[in-house]
Amino acid sequence: MINNPIIPGFYPDPSIVRVEDDFYLVTSSFSFFPGVPIFHSRDLTHWEQIGYVLDRPSQLPLTHEMISGGIFAPTIRYNKGTFYMITTNMSLGCKNFIVTAKDPKGPWSEMHILEGADGIDPSLFFDDDGKVYYTGTTGFGNEQGIYCSQIDLEKMELVGERKILWQGALKGAASPEGPHLYKKDGWYYLMIAEGGTEHFHAITISRSKEIMGEYKGYEGNPILTHRHLGKNYPICNVGHGDLVELKDGSWYMVMLGSRLMKGYHKILGRETFLAPVTWEDGWPIVSYGTGKVEFTYPSPDSLQMDGGNHSDGVLQRRVEHFDSPVLGLEWNYLGTPKGNFAKIEDSCLKLQLLKNQLTPWEMDGASANIFERFQLLGKSEGCVSFLGRRQQHINFEAAVKIIFRPEDKECAGLVILQNDAHQLRLECSKGDGGRIFVSCIATRTQIENGKQYYKETCMGSVQVDAGNNENALILKIQGEETDYSFYAGLSGDELKLVAEKVDGSFLGSETAGGFVGAYIGMYASGVTETKEKYAAFDYFDYQPK
Repeated sequence: MINNPIIPGFYPDPSIVRVEDDFYLVTSSFSFFPGVPIFHSRDLTHWEQIGYVLDRPSQLPLTHEMISGGIFAPTIRYNKGTFYMITTNMSLGCKNFIVTAKDPKGPWSEMHILEGADGIDPSLFFDDDGKVYYTGTTGFGNEQGIYCSQIDLEKMELVGERKILWQGALKGAASPEGPHLYKKDGWYYLMIAEGGTEHFHAITISRSKEIMGEYKGYEGNPILTHRHLGKNYPICNVGHGDLVELKDGSWYMVMLGSRLMKGYHKILGRETFLAPVTWEDGWPIVSYGTGKVEFTYPSPDSLQMDGGNHSDGVLQRRVEHFDSPVLGLEWNYLGTPKGNFAKIEDSCLKLQLLKNQLTPWEMDGASANIFERFQLLGKSEGCVSFLGRRQQHINFEAAVKIIFRPEDKECAGLVILQNDAHQLRLECSKGDGGRIFVSCIATRTQIENGKQYYKETCMGSVQVDAGNNENALILKIQGEETDYSFYAGLSGDELKLVAEKVDGSFLGSETAGGFVGAYIGMYASGVTETKEKYAAFDYFDYQPK
């Protein structure tokens, strides 16, 4: 049985390719490092992350200030023994580039930047005659349509005529984007996303007999949307899809969508879903008979199950003991890491206290929209001392054992992070009289005197001075839909309630803005870096409930 989402948590803008009996899927990663996670399956039901396409700083220069910057929608394709991944890095000023590999597990090549390739959401199409075509949007934030050009993959440059193929099916709709070309039964099909990536998101399609010809939209467009289902339907935002054909001639689509929590809140972000596709009268019908993305579908009859028993269909570790020098694939830094602020030593993760905080910015209220904030990229030097993984479940528990003795203006702990200005932190710090306190800090934006700031509110605090040589504490966060409870103590059996059922609904993108979902992670910061000091984490335990 296929369970949706097939890849839960913040894994948006999926692209998929089949190579013989193997399926490979990539998603956006924005400002998290490594970038562009790549998954593998042989049955479309069980998935395993096999690596990252962009796992070296030279491939992925990022900053940490704009979490919804960085890597936008990738496309993965395969041709004659080579895998191609093409995407946009907003941290490079909206540059589109290609990397290649013989093995999808890597290593992948360095970036081949495509000069003159404007816009976002690039895609590649390999035609039967050996020619290769590039499709993309005409801009970002003001998209006017989808353009196409032939591309020379030897020189890594666009060549020949550049033509707008289609401006979309929906009059007045925002953001025609996410284009992919396919060829079937003598027709070229151009499938795109429209309506923006929130509630009005949709997938539409057109076709032409000539690849650079006139594309006519399907009279039944959109072929997929959930906007008409209202804001109480549990899956929303569906769009930005990619098609894959199986060996037996059947078809499936992967697309992004969001699960709702307690009303209209999308804390997990945009996730990867899958649905069957049936062709009828020359056009694709998604989820035949219902026309909407369901939570379950029968697994394809033609594919042999791989025998996996992965929770939620995705194989990932739940408990990290930091007893290996190599981190699990679920872990990410915020921005490209510089220096050695994070290290595994003595079976602990050690995070150096850095001066950069998780809440680094203030700005004029007039410049508070997401597109203008991209201009702030690159202003800050250094890194944020943070390592986290995605929140993938509506109900969960996360706990760490932290070994840390804070001094004045030093802190470390556990955080639910949506972006730099919307987060919930469970934080160890030094209080009056040298006592150690653990506090729950809620951070969100507010506007005062025409400027937009982040505002921090203490939701609860307890004294939990370790009182031993190890200076060890247990920190625990329990999530129940939009409510988060926070605990701290000397052991798992002696936890004190720090704050109960704190409303975390502001962590959803409908309030926080941006394109990402919640991360759960460890962090450390201090007012200066004149002395090298680390907070140690003995383990990280994440469990769905």
